[in-house]
Amino acid sequence: MAMDNYTKGFVTGIFTGAVAGAVVALLFAPESGKNLRKKLSYQLGALMEELDDIQMKITDRKKVIGNNEAKLKGDKVVAEAQKRAEDLIREAEDLIKAIEAV
Repeated sequence: MAMDNYTKGFVTGIFTGAVAGAVVALLFAPESGKNLRKKLSYQLGALMEELDDIQMKITDRKKVIGNNEAKLKGDKVVAEAQKRAEDLIREAEDLIKAIEAV
């Protein structure tokens, strides 16, 4: 159970920090809208790669453990990480729309 909470907190922390950093960087960087969209697109790609890496690590751990209970917990962590990533992507898309509207 402690591993689940640690993993969930770690994944949430990575994505929350990345999004917060991206938002602050975008708000304080004097650049054109085109450049901002390029940078944001790059950052979203990097976040997706991080998510894929985390998902692969979790999947590998599930294979090693092989225990039904551990497998169910791993599936839950992966599902939560995917949901969080999707939420972050939506937030980033909203940010892009807000930037484009300016």
